This record gives sequence, C-alpha cells and structure tokens, in this order.
Amino acid sequence: MLDYTFDDQFKVDGIKYVCGTDEAGRGPLAGPVVAAACILPDGILIPGLDDSKKLTEKKREKLYDEICEKALAYCIALSTPEEIDEINILEASLQAMRRSIAGLSIQPDFVLVDGNIDRGFLQPARAVIGGDATSQSIAAASILAKVTRDRMCEELDARYPQYGFKKHKGYPTKAHKLAVYVHGPCPEHRRSFLSFLERDREKLERWLTEEAEKNGQ
Repeated sequence: MLDYTFDDQFKVDGIKYVCGTDEAGRGPLAGPVVAAACILPDGILIPGLDDSKKLTEKKREKLYDEICEKALAYCIALSTPEEIDEINILEASLQAMRRSIAGLSIQPDFVLVDGNIDRGFLQPARAVIGGDATSQSIAAASILAKVTRDRMCEELDARYPQYGFKKHKGYPTKAHKLAVYVHGPCPEHRRSFLSFLERDREKLERWLTEEAEKNGQ
C-alpha cells in the first residue's frame, strides 16, 4: 500500500529535496530501458497514485499529466538497446536512472531507488524493494517511465508493424518471439536478449506449424 508519508522520514539533517527514481522496460526484447526521476512538493496528495503496474493504461495517462503539472521537478531518460547489449540490462537501468536524476532542474539531497541496488549515485541513496508501491515519489517516477516507454513502443509499432509492438510493448510474448524468428530482429531489438532464436528453435518451429494449422494454411 502506498505510504504518502514514506518520503518525509528522509527529510532530516538538511535534506530538503527527496527524489524517487524508477525504470520501465527491463524485460522486453526490444526498445530502450526508460527511467524517470521525480521530486514532489511537501504535503502533496495525488489521488490514485500507485505502482504503475497496478494501474490501467487510461489511469496512468491521467496521472502522468497530473504528475508533470504538480512535480517540483521531473526528468525522463533512457539507455538504448545498444547500451543494454554493451553493459547489460542491470547496469543500463542504473545508468538511465542516474541520467534522469542528473537532468532534474532541482538536484535532490537524497534519492530513493526502486529495487535492491543503490550504487553509483552522486547523492546519498537508499534502495527500496517494492518502492513503487511504497514511496509516493518512486510511484510517480514509475508512471512517468512506464507511460513514456509505452508511447515509444507505439512509435516502434508504426515503424515496424510486423512485430506488434503496440500490443506487447516489446515483452517476450509468444507472438513477439515468433515475429522475430520469422522476420529477424529489427534495429531496436536487444541482441543480447535473442538467445532463444537458437536455443528454442524446435519450439519456435512447432509454434509456426500450430499457427499455420490454426489459420488453415
């Protein structure tokens, strides 16, 4: 359950601005990992704010606009598929979060990081497991990151309609894996995430046969 007073406990000993940061898109086969950082005003209450994964797309979009309007500062950043392949998804996620914090118009005195790793940040930081369902500023950041990445996937769908990005948002669904197997990867696919093409070749061929039979081919 989201605790609207959680962030306040860190505002001690000269700490005025507490920032929450979170990412979206660690698991997909394609597209960037997107991170956001957000500083909210003291005493603010945003009804319905919660972990982005628990909200409908319509609710996330509404909250996105409200967060952008009411935040003291927010920034959205990313790490590209090429960077993910080069340094791995964990490091790329942390890199994107650091970039989002660096881009804030107000630099925070303390950072709350969703997850269990808080290394490499310039400011004092604390990892909060399940932070997007606990901390108001992390929840806000999670919505900013999720909505932004979903919008990027809709743009990818327009550029590469054969993969179905609008529907699966890049995640490794059966349909997405089959599309990559049939069409090959596009420039936005993370090459380090495509080992299934060789490892699961027999399964993919079986899926293709099943799809052909279902479509009467």
